[in-house]
Amino acid sequence: ATPHFYADTDTPDTFFERRDRSMQLLERELKKHRDLPQIKIGAEVHYFHGMSDSEVLKRLTIADKGCILVEMPHTVWTRGMYEELAQIRNKQGLIPVIAHVDRYIGLFYNRSIPEHLENLPVLVQANASFFLNRFTSSMAMRLLHQEKIHLLGSDCHNMGSRKPNLGEAVEKIRSRLGQSALDRIGEYQEIVF
Repeated sequence: ATPHFYADTDTPDTFFERRDRSMQLLERELKKHRDLPQIKIGAEVHYFHGMSDSEVLKRLTIADKGCILVEMPHTVWTRGMYEELAQIRNKQGLIPVIAHVDRYIGLFYNRSIPEHLENLPVLVQANASFFLNRFTSSMAMRLLHQEKIHLLGSDCHNMGSRKPNLGEAVEKIRSRLGQSALDRIGEYQEIVF
């Protein structure tokens, strides 16, 4: 579970209080059911200039494993943004995970992951919907096969328009690329979660 953290509107204390309160409610409900997956917590941190120097970044990692989920701006990314991502690793020892890269591919005008991103010490996550959409599925499979996508996410926000869809995507990946593609995702998940 990675709720959004926006440095320009959230204070760390307010964010952590809100996240902890939500997690307590969720844990109470989870106790009522059996055989549910374990929930690990982190944050989806909206990119901000200077984040590689931010003391709060280490408190926003996913499951305290040293990975930070970064939501990039929906604009063309500048050289400074790529340098900031590299500095997160260099200064703080954290591995940036680029959230839902599939949302940005149109911005790069090349139907792929930008070369600048490929050359950074980052992991790349794409949403299950990227693999399920008939217009983007082939591209998603190609990028996963080329190991330009490392992780799969649901981007689940509700049970209507943004419902959980990981199972469908996993089955489609298995049928198109085989179990080995899913095994690679699993290896990267061990790093992050």
